[in-house]
Amino acid sequence: MNYVELGKTGLRISYLGLGGIPIQKCSEDGVKALMQKVHQEGINFIDSARGYTVSEALIGEAISGMREDFILATKSMARTYEEMKRDIGISLHQLKTEVIELYQVHNPGIADLEKVCGKGGALEALLEAKAEGKILHLGLTAHSLEVFEKALSLPWVETIMFPYNIVEAQGAQLIKECKEKGIGFICMKPLAGGAIENSFLALRYIRQNPSVTVIIPGMYDEEEVDKNCLAIASPEALNQEEIVGIEKIKASLGTHFCRRCNYCQPCPQQINISGCFLFEGYLSRYGLEDWARERYKAMPVKASACIKCGICETKCPYQLPIREMLKKCAQEFGE
Repeated sequence: MNYVELGKTGLRISYLGLGGIPIQKCSEDGVKALMQKVHQEGINFIDSARGYTVSEALIGEAISGMREDFILATKSMARTYEEMKRDIGISLHQLKTEVIELYQVHNPGIADLEKVCGKGGALEALLEAKAEGKILHLGLTAHSLEVFEKALSLPWVETIMFPYNIVEAQGAQLIKECKEKGIGFICMKPLAGGAIENSFLALRYIRQNPSVTVIIPGMYDEEEVDKNCLAIASPEALNQEEIVGIEKIKASLGTHFCRRCNYCQPCPQQINISGCFLFEGYLSRYGLEDWARERYKAMPVKASACIKCGICETKCPYQLPIREMLKKCAQEFGE
């Protein structure tokens, strides 16, 4: 296993980490076996979230007796001081630890960031917990380039998590800036939320980018751990066959895959278009039906509100059939 410094944090972590989303559908014994396997392979960076239902609790139980060998990261969508203080306490309890190495603000919008950083915002609780030694470092996760760019200018942000994969390379320049600024870059969605079936090639592609600090594919069982470890152990340049394979993936997914660049926004009906597709992906590819439906239901405007004006499609740089995709999304969620 290769180990790297997580930006300026001083934390030494495995180049391959574990994303905690799929853990939600694992049994307690299954997660224990998974953690034993990642420990055996030298993977020491584990990422979860308050929003991942039972993920934190299952991880906390599974690493009991091995806690000192892991670097734990989690995150919260809390935006106020009180909400974040509560969530930090829950995370510490669920993970069965006295300190969390990295706590992240989970997927804020620009307006959310203003609330987080303002008086009575979540940042106050994070800094308080850091001063008390309950948290060591702070980070932020994002799905939009606007938030990613803003995060690069925030002095408290030590790590940034953003999607990066074969079909989502829109953040490449900002990822490079992370390295230049000493901000750790955490690569999420390396398999595009499960849309890319060839995990070996997907990780090999990311391996070529020296600005990526750590990759965190969601891993469900020991077989997935073996496959991913094999992929990141290959540092050599991509061969011609792999390059052709990557181009085929881009071509096949490019006609109907949302990269969440958000150039299609704003929608006249106030639909969060990329958000709809994000939750549809969790529903159809991750097998997290209840979790995806709960989050989709919380959206103030659903995909069914589309009036098929087509304005979004004129702005999409990938010529996606957004109207048809929203229709499919509305059908799958039933609203």
